Amino acid sequence: MIVLGVESSCDETGLALYDTQHGLLSHALYSQVAMHEEYGGVVPELASRDHIRRAIPLLTQTLEGAGKTLADIDAIAYTQGPGLAGALLVGSSVACSLGLALDKPVLGVHHLEGHLLSPLLASQPPEFPFIALLVSGGHTQLMRVDGVGQYTLLGETLDDAAGEAFDKSAKLLGLGYPGGPAISRLAEFGDPTAYKLPRPMLHTKDFNFSFSGLKTAVLTVVKNHEEKVIANICEQDKADIARGFVDAIVDVLTAKCVSALKHTGLKRLVIAGGVGANSQLRASLNAAAAKKRFKVYYPELEFCTDNGAMIAFAGAMRLMINPDAAKKDYSFNVRPRWPLDEIKVV
Repeated sequence: MIVLGVESSCDETGLALYDTQHGLLSHALYSQVAMHEEYGGVVPELASRDHIRRAIPLLTQTLEGAGKTLADIDAIAYTQGPGLAGALLVGSSVACSLGLALDKPVLGVHHLEGHLLSPLLASQPPEFPFIALLVSGGHTQLMRVDGVGQYTLLGETLDDAAGEAFDKSAKLLGLGYPGGPAISRLAEFGDPTAYKLPRPMLHTKDFNFSFSGLKTAVLTVVKNHEEKVIANICEQDKADIARGFVDAIVDVLTAKCVSALKHTGLKRLVIAGGVGANSQLRASLNAAAAKKRFKVYYPELEFCTDNGAMIAFAGAMRLMINPDAAKKDYSFNVRPRWPLDEIKVV
């Protein structure tokens, strides 16, 4: 079975072909980062319009990369939610229109399920069950994953997501968008002893997170600096603040993951989402894994951010278990807010 995946939940347009016998055949991705950079964040209307421009050329690129034609597609999976409503509507309409034109069944996929399963695209995928840390610009959640569609939420952020805290703190330091990679690069040159920022909820007995206070701590440090204005603060001081912030957020994420593994008795940890590409987080988790004797799995770097491959793969996994999951029903709706525990168990 060859499944076409369509992803358009935010600011990346992704299409991919996944073959249940031969694996990922081809994928194409277009990022809108450059377009949104001048605004300091994603502008939903611009994102939606750009998805319209990119979807069909990326489809052509994906088919050519796989050496396939439209007639070779057996089913179409698309991101139904969560995400930006207008952006989701573009991908959904493209997928359902193709399904109607080709007389192929379509399947709406949960965006977060795509992220959770993306490490299974690696050459050495983890086996079920495992603990998953889903950490991105919009989500920070710890889950137990027992199989496709079998997800138990252990804890989540009570306010800002980790990626959101990265972006907001980077903006406070006068760094560009997207802020996560920028503040992480700057932190490499910082002194870890210069600023000891708080580790929110580090010692609570649950698996929840809170990062808005950490962002406020960065703001307080900047305001209390003798220069007062971020533009006047020297680069070394900025690097020191960045290091204090990154160390704090990495410490909390690592500690919660270790606690979740201990609580469940599992020995496999999967990291998914854009922040999973962070080098400091990977180093910390790898060190913890060596000390506590568990295995940690990451998606390939190209699959950390939003992409069509994870949607094609998630759709294919569901169809392998239940071939009737895709329908020739081409009316569609999107779910900008869609808790993962509301998706149907396969």
